Amino acid sequence: MHNVHAMSAGRRSVAGLVVRAAAAAACAAFVCGCNTDQQVTGAPEAPTDYRQRHPITLQETTRTLELFIGSNRGELNPTQRAQVLSFGLGWKRQATGGIVVERPVGSSNEGAAADAMREIVSILAASGLPPQSIAVQTYPATGPNLAPVRIGYPRIQAQAGPCGIWPKDIGPSFNRDYFENQPPWNYGCATQRNLASEVVDPSDLVQPRAETAAYTARRTTILEKYRAGLPTGESSENQAAKISDVGK
Repeated sequence: MHNVHAMSAGRRSVAGLVVRAAAAAACAAFVCGCNTDQQVTGAPEAPTDYRQRHPITLQETTRTLELFIGSNRGELNPTQRAQVLSFGLGWKRQATGGIVVERPVGSSNEGAAADAMREIVSILAASGLPPQSIAVQTYPATGPNLAPVRIGYPRIQAQAGPCGIWPKDIGPSFNRDYFENQPPWNYGCATQRNLASEVVDPSDLVQPRAETAAYTARRTTILEKYRAGLPTGESSENQAAKISDVGK
């Protein structure tokens, strides 16, 4: 009888060990599954760095100047002459191709625009444009109303965006991005877009400019003062003028 009870107890002990081992294995598998799922789904869908989400790219766009010429005028006013001259100087710095001058056809100021073409071309030539780089064309006006003379040339421009895109709600939700404190998609877009619009030379975003030549005349003056033992900074007259002396 004693042996029977001992055998039964041993069997229950072995069965308990088997059950506990199976439960431990199941828990371990569950934990591993949770950890694997967290590693797979926890990766952000978009780059965390806003410079990668909203990169600044260089695109070839068209810079355009529109001139509205009255029906009874037939020439440019002083403001328009200055605009055409400045536009031609900008072509020398920025253009990647020729310049196109388009006058309207079918508008109320068609004749006046045609009369002003010679003046426009002459101002562009005076700004340094070679004659072969200026093309004169026409375009159909949308109606009998006043239509502008269009001047344009291609150039390289830095761009970023568009901004204001919110593909997901940034408020409390069951989305994992809210619990992982990931930045929203639109974060940093305005900064990138403003930087792209403010840069003067888009190539500065890619590589630095070459070093320009030194101002020889100013350098010679400073060295001569240094050899003579004279101050090389501001003149004594400028040093004597203090902010408190202004208005006296």
